Amino acid sequence: MERDGQTCIRTVPGPLSEQLKYHFTMIEGRDFVVFGLQSWDLHIATTIKYTALEFSKKNRVLFVNPPLQRSFQILHRDLPEVRKSLKIIKKEADDLVRFNDNLWVLYPRTILESINWIKNHSLFNFFNKLNDKRFARQIKKSLEKLNFRNIILFNDNSMINGFYFKELLGPKVQVYLLRDAVTLVSYHAHHGTILEPQLINKSDIVVTNSDFFADYARKSNPNSKMIGQGCDVSLYSDPDGKMPIPSDVESISHPRIGYVGYLTTIRLDIDLLIYIAEQRPGWQLVLVGPEDQDFKNCKLHEILNVIFLGTKEPTQLPAYVKSFDVALNPQIVNPITDINYPLKIDEYLAMGKPVVATKTTFMKYFEQDTYLASTKEEYLTLIEQALKENSLEKEFRRTEVARSHSWGNFVEQIYDGIMKFETKTEI
Repeated sequence: MERDGQTCIRTVPGPLSEQLKYHFTMIEGRDFVVFGLQSWDLHIATTIKYTALEFSKKNRVLFVNPPLQRSFQILHRDLPEVRKSLKIIKKEADDLVRFNDNLWVLYPRTILESINWIKNHSLFNFFNKLNDKRFARQIKKSLEKLNFRNIILFNDNSMINGFYFKELLGPKVQVYLLRDAVTLVSYHAHHGTILEPQLINKSDIVVTNSDFFADYARKSNPNSKMIGQGCDVSLYSDPDGKMPIPSDVESISHPRIGYVGYLTTIRLDIDLLIYIAEQRPGWQLVLVGPEDQDFKNCKLHEILNVIFLGTKEPTQLPAYVKSFDVALNPQIVNPITDINYPLKIDEYLAMGKPVVATKTTFMKYFEQDTYLASTKEEYLTLIEQALKENSLEKEFRRTEVARSHSWGNFVEQIYDGIMKFETKTEI
């Protein structure tokens, strides 16, 4: 049975409540089908998994894993995930697994043909539709088994697999989440660049995690809006101040200017870090995380006030962020980083830390609560400013902003878009 959505106003408590007021929309008793590029079994936190779990708190959800691809089966037959898929396809294991009272996970009993090598787009479309028909048959079987009706189809950034699902599954509402520059990846660059605007156009609602993507989507579909990004900041919380500082940080003098995350030159500017360390020898540059080969071989290891602390468990990271006086996100600007949502900003803010980051197109979203630098010189100036003007009020504001980016709020905005579409209200 369907229930009407409910809308009210939620206000973040505290003196900043008027600034952080937002609408709260709830949809209950509906049937969602959720699919995308990532599988349920990935051992990392994923947007699609958190979104499905949030949906399932008040609705029934079928989470659909990407089917096995023929070429992947042939080239990686010994991988555990391939062996698991083949076992399910042979009916030696269940294809539909119940995760909680409202959520089921489907492992499709089919192998899709690998067609991305076909450069002729018309020919590619012909075979892609055949693949989608094969894929959709597996989903329909589960929908019938679970008695799902009037489904809401939620597509997380998958513009090739599932392109024809609106026609094949007949959802009441199709929602497309555009949250990453997938078409810049070589696999999706050719056909994805053509298909994504078409998929955006035929979706009923498009939600994005940046203004850049929202502006791009509106060129094909006016029912597009930026809803930010969900983030699990529950670990990054120290309300009573009792979280202990890690022992390998305690002996490091202040001020500590820190970064937590994968140290890779694909995303980070080594020259900028060298410049900061050399120009301010009294600052301690603390880097926490695994290093790629470029970082392992770089000059930073020769500078006395640069401290590499290595890889840590995810549960340990909040304590390292707590130990910083200023947190950095020293990104190098490229087509991916320029429009990417950096989740670590929410994690830094959740700990109340002043953040100095590279000014990118996306970071405009955080411009009220971070310090954004365009040059090496600006980095120095803004770190000094962040050190001087930090306060309890600013720390409170940062933690409240991070909390407002919870997965619950993320999904509430999706609900809001669905309700407005169904009631023919402007998004």
